[in-house]
Amino acid sequence: MSHTSSFGRRGFIARAAAVAGGAALIGAADLTRSAPAGAYTKPRIYTRAEWGARPPTSPAQIIAAPDHLVVHHMAFPNSTDYSLSHAFQLSRDCQDLHMDTNGWADTGQQLTISRGGYVMEGRNRSLEAIGKGANVMGAQTANENGHTLGIENEGTYTSVLPPAALWNALVQTLAWLCDDYGLDPHAAIVGHRDYNSTECPGDALYAKLPQLRNDVATALGSSPLRAERATPYVRSNLPGPRRRGDHGPAVGAREGS
Repeated sequence: MSHTSSFGRRGFIARAAAVAGGAALIGAADLTRSAPAGAYTKPRIYTRAEWGARPPTSPAQIIAAPDHLVVHHMAFPNSTDYSLSHAFQLSRDCQDLHMDTNGWADTGQQLTISRGGYVMEGRNRSLEAIGKGANVMGAQTANENGHTLGIENEGTYTSVLPPAALWNALVQTLAWLCDDYGLDPHAAIVGHRDYNSTECPGDALYAKLPQLRNDVATALGSSPLRAERATPYVRSNLPGPRRRGDHGPAVGAREGS
């Protein structure tokens, strides 16, 4: 697929979602199967045990592999603390917000990346599922959680871009996921606003998604096949954060959280 406008990409997504028809649950027996071994190196991902996650109020559902990877900004402050300890606190703060304020069973996204470039497991069972070529039902993109995997990127990117450490970690993480799931980065990598009415992942970061897809394709050795043109930065006037941590609709009326 060559470069597409946001409207063309939304149309593609809508058709894919219609085919997907919601979450496909996987029985426990299916998790005993090994996923096909990918060639791309898995990034260092810090587990929930390492960052000190609270137990969820209910275990996450294992569902089929995602067909889209959703890029979010967290609508958190753009911290200049790039340490691992800050990254762990970030995950705990996000989980507290999602459970105590939003009333969800656990943190919503499958993966989190700090501004220091540390990648962390989000929702419980996410790494277990990814390791078996599956996914968990998240709470990150309203009405589309049954076929998407969400990556929260620390910060707010309405007018500024992520630091290099976060960008590089995001490229590596997306390349690993595309390789592991057999996804085309030019078709699979989308922003939250491609599905829901929200500024997320921020006007500035959203304008860089064509470069992000190209960088991921380059990491996978396929960039000459379908490079995308740059998208100019424009103010979208889409709904922005109403409070800390609000990146837009995350759970649909018929979805659990």
